[in-house]
Amino acid sequence: MRRQIIEQTAMDVAHQVRAVEDSIEAALIELAELQNRMIRARSVAGVGIATGHSALEQVVVSLQGLIDARGGMAQCHAALRSAKQEVPGLRTVAFGDGQDCPPLPQVATLRAVG
Repeated sequence: MRRQIIEQTAMDVAHQVRAVEDSIEAALIELAELQNRMIRARSVAGVGIATGHSALEQVVVSLQGLIDARGGMAQCHAALRSAKQEVPGLRTVAFGDGQDCPPLPQVATLRAVG
């Protein structure tokens, strides 16, 4: 019973780590899109390049913060993988098909049909 609780708790942590990683990457995508739209908006409006530059700089600062967070999560992931070796009952447990982590969610691919 205790081993099952430990395994389930470890799986809960693994799923949460994956969720946090996915959230960071989704935020990175959104910030990159915002950056693109801001640059395009300045061009469409026909205003000088200095207009909105400080806002663009803040987006870049935010992007860098998320890049740092992404790296921190990668290090966290590696540290948890190592820590697993120290927890009795988890050393020989693998999730899924032999991977150390829960698998990435399956994403449907889109294709054009004619």
